[in-house]
Amino acid sequence: MRKEIPIFFSTDDNYLPFLDVAIRSLIQNASPAFDYKIMILHTGLQNDGMQTVMQNAKAGFCIEFMDISEQLESIKSRFKNVYHFSIVTYYRLFIASLFRQYDKVIYLDCDLVVLGDISELYCTELGDHILGAAPEQFVQNTKEFREYAQTALGVDPDGYVNAGVLLMNLAEYRRCGIEDQFVHLITEHDFDLLDPDQAYLNFLCLGKILTLPNGWNKEPMPLACEGKKNIVHYALYKKPWQYDDVMDGEYFWHYAKLSPFYDEICARKQRFGDAEKAQKEATAREILVHAVKITESENTFAKCLCTVDVT
Repeated sequence: MRKEIPIFFSTDDNYLPFLDVAIRSLIQNASPAFDYKIMILHTGLQNDGMQTVMQNAKAGFCIEFMDISEQLESIKSRFKNVYHFSIVTYYRLFIASLFRQYDKVIYLDCDLVVLGDISELYCTELGDHILGAAPEQFVQNTKEFREYAQTALGVDPDGYVNAGVLLMNLAEYRRCGIEDQFVHLITEHDFDLLDPDQAYLNFLCLGKILTLPNGWNKEPMPLACEGKKNIVHYALYKKPWQYDDVMDGEYFWHYAKLSPFYDEICARKQRFGDAEKAQKEATAREILVHAVKITESENTFAKCLCTVDVT
């Protein structure tokens, strides 16, 4: 019997086309030596979009959509939409309690393409680390974000990881009570954050994260790729379905052309005109200003939690 690799995504209706592109890239490059169970977390989707994504299912690749609205009802009101992060980003924090049949999983964002064999990521040994993740390259290379990570969150900016590609040790996640700690913090503290779920994971898993080569989560920045470029993650504000000049955007379009959503993706790009670009670029500038504001605030992880028992 072949080993099954569980892979999680989360999405809303807006990101279904890009989810489809991501799944197609993953399937095309995955080793046939394993079976893959792809689970997509959501809190309400249009059925026709789900059915289109389900067309990717085939021998060795099971795809399921899972509505977790009921499970998140009591906490969902605490989730914040922050800039380009929707509340969907929080769903990964609950995988450990919702899927107790798994002790190890992969979590992927929708705004990426998989160029390598995803089974190689799954087979990475985590030991007693809670997460395996690659550094957040924008944080590493942006002064305002380096200070945000170090001063506001109390995390070494060079060790601050991007939560869009995660190898998750759910057994250790449960043992360390990460979900309970997160719920406590989001309930008791109204922290101002730029990257909500990512900040919590970096803080709560500090010292228990295995740093992966950035080739497993390469952001579109002019930085050296460590090892093979296995995953390109369009994590910055410029997305290839909005801008022409996104580094490594050609990988996205290669797989987008294979998707039934291709015409819709092209139509969205056409509609994303000068006004939308100006607004997005203004928001990007605002984020840098906001990072400084948070760093200078008294209400931060580093300043408030050093004497607080979050367990």
